[in-house]
Amino acid sequence: MLIPILIIDVALVAWALHLMQEAFDLQEFSLMLAGTLVATSAAAMMFVYFLMGNCLDKIV
Repeated sequence: MLIPILIIDVALVAWALHLMQEAFDLQEFSLMLAGTLVATSAAAMMFVYFLMGNCLDKIV
């Protein structure tokens, strides 16, 4: 289950970097905010995955 989540996470980070590059090129604050939110969601997804993984290891 880790591999699909890592692939999704890498895709989210790549998308965030693309949004931030476009924001820098076009001087758009909204794209920079969107890129930051996408990067934050990628970090949150990994945090929740490892948090739940630790909880499930203790139950089993």
